[in-house]
Amino acid sequence: MATYSAIAHNFTPPSATTSAQVGTGAMTLIKTITASDSSDISFVHGSSDVVFDSTYKTYLFKFINLHLSSDTYVSLLGRDGGSNFDATKTSTYFRVEHKEDGSSTGFTYKTNLDVAQATGETKLSGNTSDDNDNAISGHLYVFSPSSTTFVKHYFGQINVISGADALEAGFFAGYFNHTAALDGIKIAVGTGNIASGTIKMYGIA
Repeated sequence: MATYSAIAHNFTPPSATTSAQVGTGAMTLIKTITASDSSDISFVHGSSDVVFDSTYKTYLFKFINLHLSSDTYVSLLGRDGGSNFDATKTSTYFRVEHKEDGSSTGFTYKTNLDVAQATGETKLSGNTSDDNDNAISGHLYVFSPSSTTFVKHYFGQINVISGADALEAGFFAGYFNHTAALDGIKIAVGTGNIASGTIKMYGIA
């Protein structure tokens, strides 16, 4: 009779060729937008091959090396079926930081970066440095945007280098407080442009 030690690792992993076989969690790249002195970057359902509806229950946006043209911040806006990005949001935000020279650290809830029932922008970061070697990276999850029953939750994390040469890791969460379907997301900046960088949009089964 075979012993456990003889058969413990004697198996062939199953192969999978479809998302149904690998189960939930499979990611599909929907859209890649590369900034070039862009005032904002928008993803709108039905525009430029963007899918942002009930096709996926979760959507992920990845920010990859966004370099800003000025010392400013990035922000989030949503569209709920109209032509304007004015969907109502409530959010929360905390930040951890560490200066480049090791002189100080911090852990802070940021009241100036949260909103309560706001229709305008919601900041995803504090001001970052526009130094040539600095950029912003992070991610944003949005859940069930097409629901007409529930509010639309989101959360994410973003890394920036401040003008004080400090790494700031921001953690944000919130919800779009309406039952209309959310059909668009915009990433904007406070002043100037997104000089370069990429945002990728994924659907998660």
